[in-house]
Amino acid sequence: MEAITVTAIIKAKPGRAHDLRGELIKVVGLSRAEPGCLEYVLNESLEDSHTFVFYERWENTEAAQAHLDSDHYKEYRSATEKMVANREVYRMQPITAP
Repeated sequence: MEAITVTAIIKAKPGRAHDLRGELIKVVGLSRAEPGCLEYVLNESLEDSHTFVFYERWENTEAAQAHLDSDHYKEYRSATEKMVANREVYRMQPITAP
């Protein structure tokens, strides 16, 4: 099975960007330490201070699912629930060109 790439675009509610940013930073180190994590990068938009993007690469779908099932991920979702205006998540596989 190919590696799984996840891109999550998260927009903070007005006035909550700073708090959301702090909560997002907390989850990075714990996620990078998970088995099957190949890459886990948090990005902040240069154009919109309320927009954050996670770029993640996992060895396989099982590793990506284990991340979603982890205690620290569930805690992050709970802690940020009232800070997030919108969340878009894309699970993708790389296209191998000949």
